[in-house]
Amino acid sequence: MISSERLARAYLSRVAEPPAPALVNFIAGHGPVEAAELIREGRATDAVLKETSARRCLDRARQDLDEAAAMGARLVTPEDDEWPAWPLLSLEVATGRGADGVAAPIALWVRGEVRLDEAACDGVAIVGARAASAYGEHTAAEFGHALAGRGMAVFSGAAYGIDGAAHRGALASGGGSTVAALGCALDVGYPAGHAALLNRIAGRGAVISEYPPGTQPAKHRFLVRNRLIAALTSGTVVVEAGSRSGARNTATTAGVLGKVVMAVPGPIGSVTSVGCHQLIREAHATLVASADEVLETVGRFGVSMPAAGSARRRRTDGLAPQALRVHEALAERRGRSPDDIATESGVPLPRVRALLPELELAGLSERCETGWRRTRNAVPNHAAERPPPRE
Repeated sequence: MISSERLARAYLSRVAEPPAPALVNFIAGHGPVEAAELIREGRATDAVLKETSARRCLDRARQDLDEAAAMGARLVTPEDDEWPAWPLLSLEVATGRGADGVAAPIALWVRGEVRLDEAACDGVAIVGARAASAYGEHTAAEFGHALAGRGMAVFSGAAYGIDGAAHRGALASGGGSTVAALGCALDVGYPAGHAALLNRIAGRGAVISEYPPGTQPAKHRFLVRNRLIAALTSGTVVVEAGSRSGARNTATTAGVLGKVVMAVPGPIGSVTSVGCHQLIREAHATLVASADEVLETVGRFGVSMPAAGSARRRRTDGLAPQALRVHEALAERRGRSPDDIATESGVPLPRVRALLPELELAGLSERCETGWRRTRNAVPNHAAERPPPRE
């Protein structure tokens, strides 16, 4: 049976063109079910009615969900455990600070076996020019292969050139997954030449979109899609880009969201590397020349990821998404209450109370006079008597 919240989110995902900040705030204040009913009746705020005026009478929620299910897709909503709340929080924070065009998604249509929250937990974006050089495509494929081989999820936009090379490199590895974010509906199959690639991505990772079934590609939708690629990953690598391009747009958005931005240098006379060189020269990106440098740059503790099959080197390797979010919400010096940790992490309070003692047993948290804090001298992974907590 389809829940009322899921039906409401399916309806709301169609009635406004994303990003729709007024609608997102309206849903947050009223909940999806009440918000959907008020919009249908035309009783929402002026800002919301403006965003939804063209489509509020178009209710295809059940049909959209049925069509998605027929193609093996699902609608992931903020009410689901799979929702990548922690990465997407960067969009809410940036919007709250006045940034334009970066409102959080209302829901995400997903086709693929991988859980979206798990992929986003260790995700890196690789983006670049469609009209890429052989050097650029080779580099993107090498980076995708190496990062996926070390358990990272490679995010990109499934376009020709750098995006496709990054996805293919990740698929060729025996390690992590790859995720493609589209600027159209999942059932449109765009670009047509990558239909088989998208099927392979869904088999090993996920294909995602904000757009309900039948939504056609459009230039503005690809620019809007870029904010998802930036938000769902720890960092963005620009392999090749012109001075004005979608890849630079993704990099700029990643910077606005407080994410790590990296760029690969190319030949000084190459027009496809002009954007990368500008990002590096203007100090908007860190120069990276290998997958190891990418991993070192995005590492939460400034440490490279271990090679596949070797011992873990980061204290938090092995933590499940909710446990990792609770750990990151801890301060190192002053303790925080479980309520404050729940608010910061977005993890339900009962789950926070259960995870804190488990993190303590793993040597990652400790109780103090003012609450809970991150341990300064954690017990090394090999010496811990118990494995790190999982969901």
